[in-house]
Amino acid sequence: MRDSESGERSSGLKDGGPVGREAPLPGSIPAAAAPARIQKILSDYGIASRRDAERMILAGRVTVNGIPAVPGQKAQPGPDEVAIDGRLLPDRDKKVYILLNKPRGYVTTMNDERGRKTVVELVKDVQARVYPVGRLDMDTEGMLLMTNDGEFANAVAHPSNNTTKTYEVCADGDVRAALDILEKPMEIDMVTVCAAEAGLIERSRGGGMLRISVCEGRNRQIRKMCAKAGLEVRTLKRVSIGALELGSLKTGQWRYLTREEVEYFG
Repeated sequence: MRDSESGERSSGLKDGGPVGREAPLPGSIPAAAAPARIQKILSDYGIASRRDAERMILAGRVTVNGIPAVPGQKAQPGPDEVAIDGRLLPDRDKKVYILLNKPRGYVTTMNDERGRKTVVELVKDVQARVYPVGRLDMDTEGMLLMTNDGEFANAVAHPSNNTTKTYEVCADGDVRAALDILEKPMEIDMVTVCAAEAGLIERSRGGGMLRISVCEGRNRQIRKMCAKAGLEVRTLKRVSIGALELGSLKTGQWRYLTREEVEYFG
């Protein structure tokens, strides 16, 4: 399987670092778990609900030691090799790092009480329970990192690390005049935020496209800064975090980070 079955490759790191590629097949499952029903194992691993797991079994997608599983069958992770579509279940201790090109219309949460679509739906085939690193609001698209490694998430998202995040903003208004305002400190929600690094990509009738970089990550910060500068944001897309670029990854697709990309944030 290519990442997200897209065949797409990212441009990787800005400094000429590696291009994203499919991660190797995860190792076998630790032997600590007791025997349990296959449906429960898949649910515990965050791969599917028990009901969905039963459907996967009935569809012939799940095997135990190379033999198609049946509903209600028990297995012991470790001694038994449980696989989905020929791929072994991941090691629960294995760290997973995902770069997702988030579409508009998805919320950056694991579950949503209002029934809105979540980014988790886009990474169902990762076969590991990964969590968003930071947030993008529902109407913002672009780069979102997801992982099950808390230390990595903190290294990327913690404000003290001053990781620069860059966005492409399509907005209505006087974009040239806005540049001077954006590149000065301003007050947002009674807090003074640092000056942004802003540049004009192109002008259009009544507005244009800007590239804005900030080292903070306050709630809806780019939208609020643009409003202060007299701009009305039409589209907002995050295109890089630090030296890691979104590249050509298609909207709604994901890929694994390479080892070098993970180490960049370490």
